[in-house]
Amino acid sequence: MRLTGRGAGLLVAAVLLYAAGEVLGYAFLRALGGAAAGALLAALAAAARPARVTVSRELYPDRVECGQPALARLQVGNPAAARHPAFTAKDLVGDTHVEVGVRPLTAHASATYHYQLPTSRRGRVTVGPLALERRDPLGLARRRMSAGDALTLWVHPRRHPVWPASLGWPRHHHEGAALAAPLHGSTDLRSIREYTVGDELRHVHWKAMARTGSLMVREYVDPAQPRFTVLIDNRAGILPAAAFEAAVEVAASLVFAAAEAGHRTRLRTTGGLDRDTAGGLLAAREMLDRLCELGQGSAGPPVAPTRGGGGGGDAIVFVSGGSATSDAALLAGLGAPDARLTVIDVCPQDGHRPPGGVRIIRAATAAEAVQAWNLRAVR
Repeated sequence: MRLTGRGAGLLVAAVLLYAAGEVLGYAFLRALGGAAAGALLAALAAAARPARVTVSRELYPDRVECGQPALARLQVGNPAAARHPAFTAKDLVGDTHVEVGVRPLTAHASATYHYQLPTSRRGRVTVGPLALERRDPLGLARRRMSAGDALTLWVHPRRHPVWPASLGWPRHHHEGAALAAPLHGSTDLRSIREYTVGDELRHVHWKAMARTGSLMVREYVDPAQPRFTVLIDNRAGILPAAAFEAAVEVAASLVFAAAEAGHRTRLRTTGGLDRDTAGGLLAAREMLDRLCELGQGSAGPPVAPTRGGGGGGDAIVFVSGGSATSDAALLAGLGAPDARLTVIDVCPQDGHRPPGGVRIIRAATAAEAVQAWNLRAVR
């Protein structure tokens, strides 16, 4: 419990008035100082009682595209048999505070309040904890207490409509194998993970389940199945801040469309992020979660190759800009010889041209880049 700014000012005035009354011999000034001090004591007594309510808070939705609306729903209940006075609920949303004025509640009553959350910037936003603040009627003193847990709002990068790429070439030809890479079966074990709804029970890994106490399943993949890979250049100094945001939007649009369509999709960054998935809505959402927190790292060595783990016919997209799009040595190490490489330059500059044989899309914005991608995909 503490004094407000108004209460602190009144305390100073009370001391000065009483001191002036003592020095000058005016009883009236001493009386004013005493009255001010009495008002402060009454305010502290009124604010001393904590807010005795039940609160619950939910986010709708907890994952939202950048710029789209997201709401928090605050439900307040009064479990007591007496009327509860009004108070203020303050929610910490990232670096800002959202204030909700809660009206007086009658006995055993409840009320619901909605307030909008900021979604103008992508990222992982921590919402909470909630602070309940009571003040006296004159606003001289306040008492604050925490309530509820902190929640997470995932603000995904803005996405643009994408035609999913045609991934790879047929693995067989009527005269023989189309590619020299050896074929594998679909029984190659990639990892052991926790069971999710829809997994086949015949893939349960009993030893892992006994060790962890959770239902674990084997995840199999065909390593020769063509894969769609998006590599973002997040080295410091390569892209300006605005261009980097455009690159993230392009990557989010491409990987979400590919994973949603059920294609094997891989998301990589030059900073070390590497996420491979067999596709599906849950996998697409996880990739967007990763892109939420992606930032520009340090100015390190050239990007690592994307080779490994996939068969021929892969489609690889390198999202970068400036001089990186004309670096022949860098581009040569991005994929296998039979992979289709496309470079998306979101920060086009004169004098930087990729080596021959490399498909390139130059655009100043993410929307233009995705539109150009769609035009090439339908040809």
